[in-house]
Parts: sequence; structure tokens; C-alpha cells
Amino acid sequence: MPDAIVVGSGVNGLVAAAELAGAGWSVTLVERNDRLGGFITSEERTLPGYVHDTFSSWHPLFVSGGAYAALGEELHRHGLRYRNAGGPLVASIGDDGHAVVAHRDPEQTAAEFAHAEDRTRYLKALQDFLDHAGPVGGLMGSELRSPLVVKHAGGLARGLGRTGTERWVRDFVSSGRSWCAREFTGSEVDHLWIPWLLHAGLAPDQASGGFLVPVLAATMHGFGLPVVEGGAGRFVEAFRSLLEARGVEIRTGAPVERILVEGGRAVGVVAGGETLRATRAVVVSVTPTALYGELLPAGSVSEQVTDEARRFRYGRAELQIHVALSAPLDWLDERLREIPLVHVSDGSASTGIACAQAEAGLLPDRPTIVVGQQYLLDPSRVPEGAAALWLQLQETPFAPVGDAAGELDVTGGWTPRLATAYADRVLDRIARHAPGLREKVLAVDVITPPDLEAANVNAVAGDPYGGAAEVDQSFLWRPLPSAARHRTPVPGLWHIGASTHPGAGLGGGSGHLVAQSLTTPSRAETAKSTLTSWLRGRRS
Repeated sequence: MPDAIVVGSGVNGLVAAAELAGAGWSVTLVERNDRLGGFITSEERTLPGYVHDTFSSWHPLFVSGGAYAALGEELHRHGLRYRNAGGPLVASIGDDGHAVVAHRDPEQTAAEFAHAEDRTRYLKALQDFLDHAGPVGGLMGSELRSPLVVKHAGGLARGLGRTGTERWVRDFVSSGRSWCAREFTGSEVDHLWIPWLLHAGLAPDQASGGFLVPVLAATMHGFGLPVVEGGAGRFVEAFRSLLEARGVEIRTGAPVERILVEGGRAVGVVAGGETLRATRAVVVSVTPTALYGELLPAGSVSEQVTDEARRFRYGRAELQIHVALSAPLDWLDERLREIPLVHVSDGSASTGIACAQAEAGLLPDRPTIVVGQQYLLDPSRVPEGAAALWLQLQETPFAPVGDAAGELDVTGGWTPRLATAYADRVLDRIARHAPGLREKVLAVDVITPPDLEAANVNAVAGDPYGGAAEVDQSFLWRPLPSAARHRTPVPGLWHIGASTHPGAGLGGGSGHLVAQSLTTPSRAETAKSTLTSWLRGRRS
């Protein structure tokens, strides 16, 4: 029997398995799909020679996090290579053709703002975060319902002082839209960074956006937009190689049917019809709906926990479009021809409307479009002289009830016909800023919200973020108020993944946190071990 069984091989499962094995634990990794990686993979989805990151693509959260600090050197030995931007980084372009650009250098970014006071305020907001990044990182990477959080919170409060602490609390309860309106005279920061809140599962008018905007901006300036050389699938290949080198047993095509609980403790799982047992821990990367409503035996946890799990909310769905092009886009704003990621958005104005439309079940008439041009960083992904687009639509209803533009027939849901028609709307929206786009299109591949759910059981209703990320279901309350720690109410059972703190994204934060918790002795355990050794010495 292994020491631990890890269920699910998304980034958090991969990180947990690798770190546990690196600490000397024997580990079995169980995955329901036939491949590892969850939402991390790359394929020739359009035409031969065009390598597309099927789902996720950008890795700033990973390279800036604790998991990379622990595993990065070994992963690079096993083949992981990154390509990154050194100058122009990201941009947003509005319907009027006006674009705002962020460079790796924050001072160069601020220099292009229209108002001098905004330049000063932007740089100060970034510096304020950097000055306190240690305790903030400690809070985001710790169990928020534990004594350790007091240390980080106390350090942050001492560094900020009473006035600074009050300001940070105010930012935390502010939406991104209100924070930008309060702090800046011009529209540049709103236009540039508000669309990035979608990547955190938030809308412009939801609380905690005021805290996250400077965090996201500082992360981009500091770590850029790394993509995996050769496609995201190489990331998974490097992890598989590392896991095999550390002796991890990998089982794919083995869906977990239930968690074994004996004597009130989790002791294993039934996966693919086979009973697998572990001696020390069962670590599962699933939604709380699945964990407390399907996998655990009835009566394993309190009725309050199961009731909260039943009422766990999922967020907006996502739609992905991959496009093979005969040549790069001829953006009217020539700066965009060298920028790897462009948002087509007017900032809070259009993104807020599109979010509201999607949450009402409508296909947005002006969706926010994430235009990924990864080939600019990694030309090996496309044939010479060609190009490809990675398009992400994060304001999409899972089961559309109508079209905000009144043009598309949604009868029957996401049929191939509707998927093609909506993709045409998206491409036409881009083409207004890049004439000649349609003539360069060689092939289009659309991944609808039901396709997302079919590809990853944790993407309930097409939500790629493991559950709504509004403040009442995040931080202290993620995933559930009565089960907000990664150590579940069932002894021996640990919960990781996007549904848990610190939330979604490719950081591997929860997998790293749990692996560290399991392999780092607590003060009580250390004191007990020291006392036992002393007593044994006295007896001898």
C-alpha cells in the first residue's frame, strides 16, 4: 500500500504527488481520463503543424508560486522550457480602436497614461503590493483558518499601520470598477486590467476586484506571460517524467467511484472497479459537490457540510476557439502585432455588460475576447510564416436561453450550428481591428461549455474555475464555510483543486500547501518527537 493516494491530475494533483514523493512518501496518482493534466494539454486541433494549447496556456501564477520554487529546477531537468515576453506584454483594445498597452517595465507602461497623477498612483499601487508581498503571499498560501494566518495577518497589519490596513480592507471589499474609478482620473488602468478579473472568475462589479487588480498587474510586470515551449502538453510530459523518476505509480482511465472510510477515517478509494488503499492520506482534487455529495459514504460528515455542498455555486461557463491562420494578423494598431495577449474590451463598460448578459443566460452581443498569439513567443507552434489564435470567451452561458443581439437561434443549446455562428461573431469583432482576418482563416475549432464539462468532470456547467469566485465563496469560505480547510472533517482525507483556497489558476497552490502540511511536522509533533527521544535516552 502506498502512503498516499492522489485523485486527479490537474496542476494541483501533479504538484501534490510530486512533492509528497520528493519527501519520501510512496504515492499512487489516480486519474479518470486516459491522460494526465486536466485542463493542461496541447493538440493539433485545426491542421497538421498547428499546435494549440487546448485549454489553459499562460503560466505566470505557476512560475511566481511556491510549487515552482519547490519543483521548477527538477521540472526543467525533465524537459520543461518556457518562452516569455520581454517588452510589450498585454493590451486591451476598445470598439473605438483605442488600445492601452502594458510592458514588462511598469514605468514604461505608466508613461503612456494621459494624466501625470495616474502615472504616480499606478506605480505607487504596484509598489504598495510589492512592499507587502511577503505576508500577502503567506496569507494566500496558508490555511486561512489556522494559527499561522495570525502571523501573516499581524505582519501585514504592522507593516501597513492602522491607516494602511483600513485602506487595504477597503480595497478588498471594493469591486475592480469602483477601485479604478476611485484611484484614477483616466481610463487606462480600467481598460487594461479589468478584463483580467475574468481570469480570476470575477466580473468588474464583484467585491475583491479592488484587491486583485494591482496583484494581477504586479504579477504580469514581474513574471510576464510564460508559455511552454512546444505547447502546454510538454508541461505535463515533464511532470510525468518527474513523477516516474520519483517512483509515483500512475493510473489513468480509472474514475474514482467512492472513497473508503473505515473507523471514521479515509483509508483509500475504489477506482476503476479496484480497491486501492493508502496508509497515511487520501488527497482528492474534486468539487465539493462531488466530494460530499457522491464520493463519501452517507453520514461521513455533518448534515451542515452536506447541505452547504448542495448549495455550492458554479460560475459563468467558458468557450474556447482555436484558429489556424495563413499569416499573422494585420492589426490596425501596429503595436498589437508583437503582443502575445490582447483583450478586445472597453474595460468595465463592455465587460460588465457581457458578464450580466451571460449570467442572465444570453449570448453577449459584444463579448470580451481573449486573443492569444502564443506563436509570437514560440514560433515552433505554427508552420513558417503562418499564425494561430487562441481565443477564450469567459462570459458564456452554459445553457443559453437567448441572444442579446437577437440574431442567433439558441434552440437546442450548443449545437454545432450555434457554435459556428457564435465563433463568426467573435471573429468579426476581432476583424474590425484586424482587417483581412477572415481571408487568412484556414480552419476553426470550437470547444463549447458542454465540451469543457465533458473533458473535465470538475468543470460543472462549463465553469473552468471550480466554482463561483465571489467573495462569499472564496478565501475564508472556500469551498464551504463549515469545511474551509484542506484537511476535511474526515481524518486522513485532504481536499485540493480549484474549488479550494487559493482558488483557480495554474499556480498549483492547494497541491503545494497540502503536500507541505503533510510532510512538514507541526510544532506539536516536533515537540512530541523531541520528548519521546529524550525519554528513550533517559531510559537507556
